[in-house]
Amino acid sequence: MKAFLTSALFLLASLCASAASFSVTSPDNSLVLNVETGESITYSVTRKGETVVLPSAVSMTLADGTVWGRDSRLRHSRKGTVSNVVPAELYRKTRVKDNYNSLKLQFRGDWALEFRVYDDGVAYRFSSTRKDAYNVAAEQFTVNFPSDGKVYVPYVKAEEGAPYDKQFHHSFERPYTQQNLSAMDRGHLAFLPLMASADKDAKVCISEANLEAYPGMYLVRNSEGNGLEGIFPTVPRTEVNGGHLGIERIVTEREDYIAAVEGPRSFPWRILFIGTELQIASSDLTYLLAEPSRIDDLSWIKPGKVAWDWWNAWNIAGVDFEAGINTPTYCYYIDFAAANGIEYVILDDGWADGNGGDLMKINPDIDLQHIISYAGERGVGIILWAGFDAFEKDMENVCRHYSRMGVKGFKVDFMNRDDQKMTEFNYRAAETAAKYHLVLDLHGSHKGAGINRTWPNVLNNEGVFGLENLKWGGTKTSMVHYDACLPFLRAVAGPMDYTQGAMRNATKSNFRPVNSEPMSQGTRCHQLALYLIFDSPLNMLCDSPTNYIAEQQCTDFICAVPTVWDDTRMLDGKIGEYVITARKSPEAGVWYVGGITDWTPRSVDVQLGSVLEPGKYILQLFRDGANSHRRASDYKYEEVPFTVSGNNSSFTVKMAPGGGFAMKIVRL
Repeated sequence: MKAFLTSALFLLASLCASAASFSVTSPDNSLVLNVETGESITYSVTRKGETVVLPSAVSMTLADGTVWGRDSRLRHSRKGTVSNVVPAELYRKTRVKDNYNSLKLQFRGDWALEFRVYDDGVAYRFSSTRKDAYNVAAEQFTVNFPSDGKVYVPYVKAEEGAPYDKQFHHSFERPYTQQNLSAMDRGHLAFLPLMASADKDAKVCISEANLEAYPGMYLVRNSEGNGLEGIFPTVPRTEVNGGHLGIERIVTEREDYIAAVEGPRSFPWRILFIGTELQIASSDLTYLLAEPSRIDDLSWIKPGKVAWDWWNAWNIAGVDFEAGINTPTYCYYIDFAAANGIEYVILDDGWADGNGGDLMKINPDIDLQHIISYAGERGVGIILWAGFDAFEKDMENVCRHYSRMGVKGFKVDFMNRDDQKMTEFNYRAAETAAKYHLVLDLHGSHKGAGINRTWPNVLNNEGVFGLENLKWGGTKTSMVHYDACLPFLRAVAGPMDYTQGAMRNATKSNFRPVNSEPMSQGTRCHQLALYLIFDSPLNMLCDSPTNYIAEQQCTDFICAVPTVWDDTRMLDGKIGEYVITARKSPEAGVWYVGGITDWTPRSVDVQLGSVLEPGKYILQLFRDGANSHRRASDYKYEEVPFTVSGNNSSFTVKMAPGGGFAMKIVRL
């Protein structure tokens, strides 16, 4: 009996030690995270006393049946506070405040769960010190909301009724569906980021960071209640070439686990951005939660703009040769770039022979060494397009060879997956490219999720329904609405290879898709403003040099705009309706401010006093012309004297339907 009582008391003590409650408050006291451990682990969040996330369970299941988060025995807990400033290069600001309160729970079984609470969100991640190899069978992510609020959902493009494992191959390019949470299609995966209403003035945007050698997360509506749950692609077992020109890899069989782990590691951060729409759009959590740079010397990494050939279909005019994928055409692009101070020219699909399946075989119409030398003599760098399959299977050789030739980077395309094999590829590609001082644009890829901090030579990621979709997209697509969604959704996950800069501009009634001579929706000033609204350290000029030369005033503005910034401020905006962003240039005393609207015309008061010091300025302003509602390319340029006398100093600008404005502000 004594032994029985002793065992019972020990078991009771163990259970009591494991069942515990913790509370962590944000530095400004607006957010409170509550964590409960015991039979399960749940978290909940309040904001200014209002519940924004109800208790939501988290766990990780290993292939041997072990569950981290179920009947878990707590060894110890530790709270902490960090108040720091992180230097940031090649980003939208040079200094990022890193202020949070933390909780780390260490459990028996060599695993831990870490939470961080910032003023604009909460994040958590699993970690383990296990030294042996093991497989992760599943991860449980849930987020439960107090009501059936509105959500902005980027659904995977998939056939109706397709099983989840058939939905994991896609391009991460979809407009947002706005609907009630309860109306979400449970059979249809949504990729990240996704935004949901939490209370009367707060939103929750869900994303992830530090996505290295681990699958990306998808969301579906819970079967019961007002919540979402995570779904993860399992590890590919067999793949075959297919998709576009046979240069993609299509998964034909999968393992029964989502990740293979070789030893101690931290897993990706699950992020809930919480606050007003402007707070979320202003957040730096993705950057802060990514691993620091693995490149010591960043001096060779050069951000900038790119004269791009593919969107405009090599359509140049007024020359004595037939334009296309040939040496004279690319020399023309190089001359245009050099004359306008554009840092790069991309040779897109077609420079490699055949379908680009072998990057060591060059199209016979291309004298690549001459093009590279010609560009180098004029201070222009060459970036080569590369299909994923050809790049991956010969990565080291390709990077070594073309770096020696003088190429400055690669635009890698058509990955179209984010399972463990593909996220591992992204980091391996970044490391290999860095070894040879090459920059990367991961086109045809998922959101960056912080890779741009860890590997700063990754200057851009696609994962966005970019301007290319207007080459073939139907008139039902409202790109100007989508543009006004992006700063609050996709942009929180990092830079976007959206490829703006169209000089052919169309009103809502005049737009039509023309693949070979494409146009944008909205006004000319809407396109100019996108260079100030979107984060893109490697930023395209998508249109033809011929069109830019004919519009030299706009071209001069685009070419002068920086692609990395000293500071970024979200001045005003509402998701899907309008956005106003201010950026501080590395050039002393210079700010840029851009604004865009959806198809609703607006008059906005731009609060310049909130970013500018008192004094006299000149506003070099591009605004919608008086007739831009009927001829979208109509714009007005003017230089406006402006005096800032205090925080409330504002400047009023009218935006046409689908319109915008862009200004450079110079202090006198």
